[in-house]
Amino acid sequence: MQPWQIKALELEVSGLKHLDGFIHEHALGFLIGAIYLLLALLVWVLSGALRRKGGKSAPDVRPGLFVHLPGPPPPPRDTFDPFPPPHNSVHCGHDDD
Repeated sequence: MQPWQIKALELEVSGLKHLDGFIHEHALGFLIGAIYLLLALLVWVLSGALRRKGGKSAPDVRPGLFVHLPGPPPPPRDTFDPFPPPHNSVHCGHDDD
């Protein structure tokens, strides 16, 4: 290993030890701060922060609102039978003539 790589690893270990100590001593404050940051990020994203700026604008889509009005229930749907029963016609296949 190169000397600069060893120095970088030592700095990383030192930084991680300090971060671990901070989290151990101030866990509740760290958690509350992380929650506030995540809530702020969520509000920012939901407010349209990730929309494209400039260029072709996306068409505005308005939400549709469906209201169920009380009334008589719809008639039952006809079911499709792929194999209907045989149908004997009055005019076909009889020797009564």
